[in-house]
Amino acid sequence: MAVQQRRNSKTRKAKRRTHYKLEKPTLTKCPSCGEYKLAHKMCECGEYNGRQVVEK
Repeated sequence: MAVQQRRNSKTRKAKRRTHYKLEKPTLTKCPSCGEYKLAHKMCECGEYNGRQVVEK
């Protein structure tokens, strides 16, 4: 197991952690009802990929 040889500074630790942040989910607009939805997911109106999947 690796053992730390010297202490890392706060700046160095912060530079390593710059990529640990929340990202907004990519939303797309449903072509039929116009509501925003997650990509590759069924819309609330029951449509997916331009066809009706679930009857509402």
